[in-house]
Amino acid sequence: MTEVTTIFQHPIFSKFILPFLLIVTLVYAILEKTKLLGDGKHQINAIIAFVIGLTFTGVAYYTDIVNNMILFLSVALVVLFVILLIWGFVWGEKEAGKGFVLEGWMKWILAVLGGAVFLFAVFWATGLSGKLLNTLFGQSWSNVFWTNFLFVAVIVVAIVLLLKNKGGGSAK
Repeated sequence: MTEVTTIFQHPIFSKFILPFLLIVTLVYAILEKTKLLGDGKHQINAIIAFVIGLTFTGVAYYTDIVNNMILFLSVALVVLFVILLIWGFVWGEKEAGKGFVLEGWMKWILAVLGGAVFLFAVFWATGLSGKLLNTLFGQSWSNVFWTNFLFVAVIVVAIVLLLKNKGGGSAK
């Protein structure tokens, strides 16, 4: 069994108190906002929320579902925050003369690098980086695949550059 180091890790807190407070707060807020039982029925709304919260935390299966959903929500919010932070850094507009202004091509390079670093960070944080690297580079087929992939990528880049230069040139 794991050692409990803080009060927040204790099963009574994480399996009973937090889900109870969450459900009571949500039910009370919904009852107050919808005025389902009438206007000014704060005590009745509080009693109903309290009873629903106690009933809810009495069933471990539903409490585990809510705990898992809250964990997912927390991770999703952190991921969204990091994405928006990178987005604001790369695509945010600055006034001319007020610091370094990124050119269009710099924004695209930073966006691609930021996205790649973000994906790496997610894989690293979830522990999937080793499995992913083994799947992509440690298989019997990976050497041939990556050689061919690189060859095709170089050809595609060369064709795009040739078509871009041919279409953008001036006629003499």
